[in-house]
Amino acid sequence: MDFKAPVESYAASVREVTLGAGDKAVKIGGETKLAYGFFDEGDIPNPPKLALEVMDTAPEGWAEHFLEPYRDVLSDPVAWARKALDYGADLICLRLISTDPAGKNASAESAAETVKKVADAIPVPLIVYGVGDETKDAEVLPKVAAVCSGMNLLIGPVIKEDYEPIAAAALEHGHCLVAQSPLDINIMKELNIKLSKTFPLERIVIDPLSAALGYGMEYSFTLMERTKLTGVAFKDTMTQMPLIGDLGSECAKTKEAKTNREQGILWEGMTAISLLLAGANIVILRHPDSVKNVREILG
Repeated sequence: MDFKAPVESYAASVREVTLGAGDKAVKIGGETKLAYGFFDEGDIPNPPKLALEVMDTAPEGWAEHFLEPYRDVLSDPVAWARKALDYGADLICLRLISTDPAGKNASAESAAETVKKVADAIPVPLIVYGVGDETKDAEVLPKVAAVCSGMNLLIGPVIKEDYEPIAAAALEHGHCLVAQSPLDINIMKELNIKLSKTFPLERIVIDPLSAALGYGMEYSFTLMERTKLTGVAFKDTMTQMPLIGDLGSECAKTKEAKTNREQGILWEGMTAISLLLAGANIVILRHPDSVKNVREILG
């Protein structure tokens, strides 16, 4: 007698989110099953996307092997973004590190101008991450939203301390939001509930925070998997958003990545594959070889 594996089906789905506008539009989410599961029926209409980081100013403190692929474009974010696309990225994630109050403390106007130049220069949607300072991001990201009105950027991260002005600007100017919470599904849902009062859920992407392999990645994996299962299997409307794994910068901080090129690329690739298996719809990587390796594994 042939063995027939039991198959599950789910009544709910992840919301489909459109990033970019016009010919640049790309859809993520929309799945009605768990990632790469053979035990459930359903559909994954939009394959996960691989993004590469671009800095809005030349970075400091990077290991040589992370600088080498972009040596000639480190001070030009437009050229850097174009080169990242040549390396095979599906999306670009522009980090506004120049706005760090402890660093250059660049103005909101300057940062927004850079974002607009990059967004205009590339044929794919743009992800824009602030510097992670709640006060500065609340000043910078609304300005970015206004200057890039109608371009449907994915802007963030918004957290419970600064979501209101950023969400208001994103709503007014037609952008999507990255909602970030610190590896806690209850805090994640709380933030999404607050956002849902004024902001459409179909324009939200969840960033649950991503750790590197060997540095807490199992917490990221478990939370992503639980979020996806809760949304698809149990119809929890506050966990039915696509997931983004912002892992490149975390992997680059590890001693393994800092001291050895091959090990660092493998570290990043294994972290990315793990989070994709957990259900990530976008992963943000740093090294171009990681994009190549992950894409080969995904097939």
